Amino acid sequence: MKKETKVQNKEKRGKNNFIKFLSKHKKKLLFIVLLCILVYILYIVINLIRNPTDTVYVEMGQIEEQETVVGYIVRDENVLKGENYKNGIEQIKAEGEKVAKGEAIFRYYSNNEESLIKKIQDLDAKIDEAMAEEESNPLSADTKVLETQIDTKINEIYEESSLTSIQDAKQTISNNMTKKAKIAGEYSPAGSYLRKLIDERSDYENQLNSGAEQLTATKSGLVSYRVDGYEEILTTDDFSKYTKEFLEDLNLKTGQIIPTSNESGKIIDNYSCYIVSVLDSEYAKEAEVGDSVTLRLPSGKEVDATIEYKTNEENECILTFKITEGVEELISYRKISFSIIWWNASGLKVPNSAIAQEEHNGNTENYVIRTRVGYEDKILVKILKSNEKYSIVTNYSTEELTEMGYTSSEIRNMANIAIYDEILINK
Repeated sequence: MKKETKVQNKEKRGKNNFIKFLSKHKKKLLFIVLLCILVYILYIVINLIRNPTDTVYVEMGQIEEQETVVGYIVRDENVLKGENYKNGIEQIKAEGEKVAKGEAIFRYYSNNEESLIKKIQDLDAKIDEAMAEEESNPLSADTKVLETQIDTKINEIYEESSLTSIQDAKQTISNNMTKKAKIAGEYSPAGSYLRKLIDERSDYENQLNSGAEQLTATKSGLVSYRVDGYEEILTTDDFSKYTKEFLEDLNLKTGQIIPTSNESGKIIDNYSCYIVSVLDSEYAKEAEVGDSVTLRLPSGKEVDATIEYKTNEENECILTFKITEGVEELISYRKISFSIIWWNASGLKVPNSAIAQEEHNGNTENYVIRTRVGYEDKILVKILKSNEKYSIVTNYSTEELTEMGYTSSEIRNMANIAIYDEILINK
């Protein structure tokens, strides 16, 4: 028993001494632990800098080759301008609205229109008062329907946000007010106060209508009031005139919106428009009339386009692209920044840094290294398309591998690349 007690006492003294040691050197030990952690973190960071990513997974994806350029908008535009252009415009059709040939587009204000309208409105109020005083007048029943329609349209205006609908409602109210006044005139005896008011109103209305000038669409298309004088310069009749010097001399700013005119409007062909651009890329130089490409407009919308015309100038060329989609997005511009997507491809997408090369039978072949459960396999890949960062790849067929000089046994032992394979990079 005494021997066991001595051993226990010795163990207790050892523990106490260890605790005292920890307490005494606590700060030093903590510093050493933190230093070790810091060294480990630094080691990891250095390895990441020297080799950022060891592996990457093969995925289905898409790559494209594009370039961002500036282009000049060329379209078929027909300007409408009347004799009373100095009076200002009242829009009947809104900006960008589609119209058919012969539809009313806008009208010019009449001379002294505001004054005449104010006088007619004052007379309408007086006519209503005079009609209300004549309770026995039979016209009160005849005008009840018109009054109801007028009230309904007034309520619709407060809830309507469409400019065209508001204008239609205002026109209906004006027409019903005129009908109401005419009915009152028919029932009022000559020389009466009400008859005098109605005759005076008719006189002002005739003055208003006689000075009005309404313009209609000469063809179907999109309505625009953004008129800047380039309608007769940037035309679709001759694309050969669009040289680099011609376009630069226009001094147009990229992305600048055409100001709205208060004197004229125009009809724009909504089926197609053209974008002329000066380019120096190899893709542009190799392009031919009739080729199809994709354009990405300023809004981000992608539309199909065809090359309508090409002019070569020293180390540059001028391409004219025709589009039939997104025409309405461009009616506010003369010069835009847009992207040309020369090609795009989809399939197994891998980083170019994961593709290595080797010589085989006098040919340069591409391959990747796949890692799986600790084993590495070299896989030949056929590159379909590449851009600066990525490639779309696929496997070689047996026939292709045979033509490349591989034997049947070698082909049987070859691995194929597939989606979600983990491949090495930066090797």
